[in-house]
Amino acid sequence: MPLGRVKIGVLVLGLLGWGSPRVAAAQKATTTSQPSFPAMPEGAELVSQPTTRTSLAPDSVALRRHLRQAAALQAKYQDSEALAQYQEALKLNARNYTGLWQAAVLSVRIGNRYSDETRKKAYFSAARDYATRAVAVHPLGGESNYALALALFSEAGLLSARDRLRIFKELRTPVFLAVEHRPDLPEAWQLLGRWHYRVAHYNVLEKTFSRIVLGGYPQGASTKKAVLALEKARQLDSTRIQYCYDLARIYKYQGQRRRAIRVLQEAIKLPTYTSEDLAMNRLCQQLLPPLLRAVARRDRLHARWYESLRATPATSTTGQ
Repeated sequence: MPLGRVKIGVLVLGLLGWGSPRVAAAQKATTTSQPSFPAMPEGAELVSQPTTRTSLAPDSVALRRHLRQAAALQAKYQDSEALAQYQEALKLNARNYTGLWQAAVLSVRIGNRYSDETRKKAYFSAARDYATRAVAVHPLGGESNYALALALFSEAGLLSARDRLRIFKELRTPVFLAVEHRPDLPEAWQLLGRWHYRVAHYNVLEKTFSRIVLGGYPQGASTKKAVLALEKARQLDSTRIQYCYDLARIYKYQGQRRRAIRVLQEAIKLPTYTSEDLAMNRLCQQLLPPLLRAVARRDRLHARWYESLRATPATSTTGQ
């Protein structure tokens, strides 16, 4: 299994002092089969309610056990089970930083698997609650701000146009704090790249609404910065096909077809481990042929143009 795909789970294991042999065992247990979608949890399960257990210290043996089990399950892509373990940990200590930000990330990941907006909203709302609590525990934490930015970004896709603009303005602070305090986290750079590209392409109505109603729109965003952020994400983790797809789309929209083709050709060769990877691989394969045809068509036009240039002097000489 690529190290980049399990770096978050392994990071938690390392912080908890779990030995590397167990990490290796968890990695070996991973297969390339698609994980089954989890069942929709009850409302009470989505947002864990802290319970008062005065007999248990915040760093109790039981708490550490739940965190270790959650990290091991994450490493095997068993997201629903991992979330349940983090929720159990939060019942023992409602302010556990690792449990909060990881629960937020997993809630978004699980929510994205549903097509039903009601279920998506439930998971994304829970993710925002976990992330907000994580930020309260560690306001400048790279992980907590990444989790909050991820939750906000996910919610934005389900909102009205005006609410999306409000969210993207609100997103600026956590997404920049995430890359500042966790520059080694590729997921944070991906979000920064997406934020830059979306804000840089506000249309006139969006800019006008943001200026009049929201007191201004976020400054400093650009396509160039979006590309640099996504390239940074790929540099940190070259195995994530999602980064390739995002970057290729920007290249395509900017008319840089050859760059988009190179990225996509690399992307479709990457191994797939989850249903999300497989879906992204298909999107890359769908995006590639039109670009190849467009480049081939342009090359043919250029070849004809050059031939006409070479033929022009000879024609002129004959005429004289």
